[in-house]
Amino acid sequence: MKYKDYYEILGVARTATTQEIKKAYRKLAHQYHPDVSKNPQGEEKFKEIAEAYATLKNPETRQEYDDLGQRRAGEDFTPPPDWQQHYGQAGQYGAEDTRFEDVDLADLFKAFRSGGFASSAGPRERHPVPGEDYSVHVSVSLEQVYSGSEIDLAVEMAEYDGSDHLPRRVPRTFRVNIPKGATEGQRLRLAGKGGPGRYGGPAGDLYLVLSIAPHPRYRLSGRDLYFDLPLAPWEAALGAAIEIPTLGGKLELKVKPGTSSGQRLRLAKRGLPAPQGDAGDLYAVAQIVIPKPITEEARQLYQQLAAMSDANVRDQIWQEAK
Repeated sequence: MKYKDYYEILGVARTATTQEIKKAYRKLAHQYHPDVSKNPQGEEKFKEIAEAYATLKNPETRQEYDDLGQRRAGEDFTPPPDWQQHYGQAGQYGAEDTRFEDVDLADLFKAFRSGGFASSAGPRERHPVPGEDYSVHVSVSLEQVYSGSEIDLAVEMAEYDGSDHLPRRVPRTFRVNIPKGATEGQRLRLAGKGGPGRYGGPAGDLYLVLSIAPHPRYRLSGRDLYFDLPLAPWEAALGAAIEIPTLGGKLELKVKPGTSSGQRLRLAKRGLPAPQGDAGDLYAVAQIVIPKPITEEARQLYQQLAAMSDANVRDQIWQEAK
């Protein structure tokens, strides 16, 4: 039998905590997942990582593995006598024992936990093993967050097949409720929707990490929304009542006379809602736009306006330069 160094496979010390082992597994599983990795050996590496984690994440199986002793990866070895006693009557096999020549280390653990070989002590007791937790990133729109919505989420999750140690990817679909006012990076927990438990253990959880997709009109800052509002020069100068779009429908916005380009016009509580407290605000950022093409009549009117005005709109930049 070839020895596999599960700690080396996960890149952790033999003194690593369960949390450190879990963190290392998640990082490597994401890196070598067949749907992500371009490495031709990625799928084989992914199975090797899952095999190591399946043994080390559980204190009981980790202790059983540690009891085998530490060896070099790939070294030939035969399990110690106390392990061999679980596979047959004590003293039944001698030095010529060849039961382990073609046995994989993962198969050894599977059989040891399940009582797969005859044992004078009888089959080993199977302890409940909790299912794996999974975390997936989900992109949602501003409209879905503003109103709250339900979406169908299709994910592939690694589950253990009947051999208990080789993971397989299984497609699953969930109906997910996106709460009104959800925020960027918010985690939603679907209890019991992760990997199935074994030997009566509880199923794991599925965590959704929300990401709000960029919007063609609005910019998001916290719960506030910003959008650019084009204004004709006369609307900015004289003021106007303008119909504008919001996530909640159309609204009339009053533009005050003398509005400058870049000025923010606030619509209170028209941003993203909050589960508790006030909603964010919506800001229309004035952008003065010269209509084109400029007709000859319009050009003459602009010239008259220039001749009538003696204001210097660039005084401020010279004052700031002093």
